[in-house]
Amino acid sequence: MDTNSTVWRKEAIKAYKDRKPQRGAFAVRCRATGQVWVGTSPSLGTVQNRVWFGLRHGGYHEKALQAEWNAHGEGAFEYEILEKLDEDVNPLAIEDLLKEKKLQWAGRLGARTLLG
Repeated sequence: MDTNSTVWRKEAIKAYKDRKPQRGAFAVRCRATGQVWVGTSPSLGTVQNRVWFGLRHGGYHEKALQAEWNAHGEGAFEYEILEKLDEDVNPLAIEDLLKEKKLQWAGRLGARTLLG
Protein backbone atom coordinates (compact mmCIF):
# COMPACT_ATOMS: atom_id res chain seq x y z
CA MET A 1 0.00 0.00 0.00
CA ASP A 2 1.50 3.35 -0.94
CA THR A 3 1.76 6.35 1.37
CA ASN A 4 -1.13 8.23 -0.28
CA SER A 5 -3.49 5.30 0.24
CA THR A 6 -2.47 5.01 3.88
CA VAL A 7 -3.00 8.72 4.50
CA TRP A 8 -6.37 8.68 2.75
CA ARG A 9 -7.47 5.64 4.74
CA LYS A 10 -6.47 7.21 8.07
CA GLU A 11 -8.30 10.42 7.16
CA ALA A 12 -11.41 8.49 6.17
CA ILE A 13 -11.38 6.56 9.46
CA LYS A 14 -10.92 9.76 11.45
CA ALA A 15 -13.79 11.47 9.58
CA TYR A 16 -16.03 8.46 10.26
CA LYS A 17 -15.22 8.50 13.98
CA ASP A 18 -15.63 12.29 14.22
CA ARG A 19 -19.03 12.43 12.52
CA LYS A 20 -21.94 13.48 14.69
CA PRO A 21 -24.96 11.21 14.69
CA GLN A 22 -28.18 12.63 13.32
CA ARG A 23 -30.78 12.43 16.05
CA GLY A 24 -34.46 12.84 15.45
CA ALA A 25 -37.84 11.43 14.49
CA PHE A 26 -38.70 9.00 11.71
CA ALA A 27 -41.75 7.29 10.27
CA VAL A 28 -42.32 3.83 8.84
CA ARG A 29 -45.24 3.84 6.42
CA CYS A 30 -47.17 0.99 4.86
CA ARG A 31 -48.27 2.27 1.46
CA ALA A 32 -50.74 -0.61 1.10
CA THR A 33 -52.80 0.38 4.17
CA GLY A 34 -51.73 3.92 4.99
CA GLN A 35 -50.73 2.83 8.50
CA VAL A 36 -47.86 4.86 10.01
CA TRP A 37 -45.53 4.21 12.93
CA VAL A 38 -43.35 6.92 14.43
CA GLY A 39 -40.12 6.48 16.33
CA THR A 40 -37.10 8.46 17.39
CA SER A 41 -33.46 7.57 17.39
CA PRO A 42 -30.12 8.97 18.45
CA SER A 43 -28.87 7.67 15.10
CA LEU A 44 -31.25 8.21 12.17
CA GLY A 45 -28.60 6.87 9.80
CA THR A 46 -28.76 3.38 11.26
CA VAL A 47 -32.28 2.94 12.62
CA GLN A 48 -33.86 1.89 9.33
CA ASN A 49 -31.44 -1.02 9.02
CA ARG A 50 -32.26 -2.09 12.58
CA VAL A 51 -36.03 -1.95 12.00
CA TRP A 52 -35.88 -3.68 8.59
CA PHE A 53 -33.60 -6.39 10.00
CA GLY A 54 -36.09 -7.17 12.78
CA LEU A 55 -39.01 -7.19 10.36
CA ARG A 56 -37.24 -9.40 7.81
CA HIS A 57 -36.52 -11.94 10.51
CA GLY A 58 -40.08 -11.96 11.79
CA GLY A 59 -39.35 -10.97 15.34
CA TYR A 60 -39.91 -7.24 15.45
CA HIS A 61 -41.25 -6.13 18.85
CA GLU A 62 -44.11 -4.02 17.39
CA LYS A 63 -46.55 -6.81 16.54
CA ALA A 64 -48.93 -4.69 14.42
CA LEU A 65 -46.06 -3.49 12.25
CA GLN A 66 -44.74 -7.02 11.91
CA ALA A 67 -48.22 -8.25 10.87
CA GLU A 68 -48.49 -5.53 8.18
CA TRP A 69 -44.98 -6.39 6.95
CA ASN A 70 -45.87 -10.08 6.77
CA ALA A 71 -49.11 -9.33 4.91
CA HIS A 72 -47.81 -6.81 2.38
CA GLY A 73 -44.05 -7.43 2.10
CA GLU A 74 -41.04 -5.18 2.27
CA GLY A 75 -41.88 -3.37 -0.98
CA ALA A 76 -44.97 -1.83 0.61
CA PHE A 77 -42.95 0.01 3.25
CA GLU A 78 -40.99 3.22 3.30
CA TYR A 79 -38.78 4.94 5.84
CA GLU A 80 -38.94 8.70 6.20
CA ILE A 81 -36.94 11.08 8.36
CA LEU A 82 -39.45 13.50 9.84
CA GLU A 83 -37.22 15.80 11.85
CA LYS A 84 -33.57 16.13 12.79
CA LEU A 85 -32.55 17.63 16.11
CA ASP A 86 -30.04 20.45 16.17
CA GLU A 87 -26.50 19.24 16.76
CA ASP A 88 -26.04 21.62 19.69
CA VAL A 89 -28.79 20.08 21.86
CA ASN A 90 -27.61 19.58 25.42
CA PRO A 91 -26.64 15.88 25.72
CA LEU A 92 -28.57 15.63 28.99
CA ALA A 93 -31.76 16.76 27.25
CA ILE A 94 -31.62 14.47 24.22
CA GLU A 95 -33.55 11.53 25.66
CA ASP A 96 -36.44 13.69 26.89
CA LEU A 97 -36.51 15.70 23.68
CA LEU A 98 -36.67 12.53 21.57
CA LYS A 99 -39.60 11.24 23.65
CA GLU A 100 -41.37 14.57 23.20
CA LYS A 101 -40.78 14.57 19.43
CA LYS A 102 -42.11 11.02 19.10
CA LEU A 103 -45.36 11.95 20.79
CA GLN A 104 -45.70 15.18 18.79
CA TRP A 105 -45.22 13.41 15.45
CA ALA A 106 -47.47 10.51 16.40
CA GLY A 107 -50.23 12.97 17.26
CA ARG A 108 -49.68 15.02 14.12
CA LEU A 109 -49.77 11.96 11.85
CA GLY A 110 -52.30 9.86 13.75
CA ALA A 111 -49.57 7.23 14.03
CA ARG A 112 -48.64 4.49 16.43
CA THR A 113 -45.34 4.84 18.27
CA LEU A 114 -42.36 2.52 18.16
CA LEU A 115 -40.28 1.60 21.17
CA GLY A 116 -36.69 2.75 21.43
